Amino acid sequence: MKQLIKKIFLARPEVDCVPSKGGLQKRVKNIKAIWHNEHQDDVGVEKMLRLFLAASQFVFLGIYIKHFFGKKGVGYQELSVDGFVLIKVIFPVAMLYLHLEHNILMRGLMIWFLVETILYLATLVFASDIFTRPRSYRRSMLLMFLNYLQIVFSFAALYANGNYLNKPFEHWFDSIYFSFVTSSTVGFGEYYPITGMGKLLVCFQVMIFFIVVVMFLNFFSNKVESKGYFDHTKNPE
Repeated sequence: MKQLIKKIFLARPEVDCVPSKGGLQKRVKNIKAIWHNEHQDDVGVEKMLRLFLAASQFVFLGIYIKHFFGKKGVGYQELSVDGFVLIKVIFPVAMLYLHLEHNILMRGLMIWFLVETILYLATLVFASDIFTRPRSYRRSMLLMFLNYLQIVFSFAALYANGNYLNKPFEHWFDSIYFSFVTSSTVGFGEYYPITGMGKLLVCFQVMIFFIVVVMFLNFFSNKVESKGYFDHTKNPE
């Protein structure tokens, strides 16, 4: 039974159980590489942004989960990341369903998860060369779709937290509906922001949606720079 479970969740247990290289050490090495322009000759604002994005990972939980489970093996590391991403997707939905969007601690934790995901996606856009290419791009695209769902659900919880729109939500799912409509820039008109904070949230969510679109275009376009994460020619570490 144990072997069956391993075969389901680990593609090749004899390979996936091999410990991965230290995640924290790799990130420190990436920051030094950006500082010394080892990957590309970036300067000024671009270099500052890349340094910030690379260093910001140390403030969030994801990198430590990868580092800890990476000691058990590459497959366990990837499974832990999958589980963490799913938790971040489910968390805001559970908040809305249980009407906990007004709880300060829960809202703060959700925002922490949200900022981590946004900065990670921004890192893939502006500093993809600091990541090694994944073993499976299909898995990466699936995780990116889950990241998108997390962002939609998290903004839904933010909208439900305040009186930002023209009328209150009648059902817990209404805020999720409005968030999906906003991210797609459709705008049916049942709900619309009337306060400055509401308009700011809408603008921010649409901007993030465009970042996600750029990410998907990077996967399918052969015109982007093929370095690091998007380098299809090298084997993953």
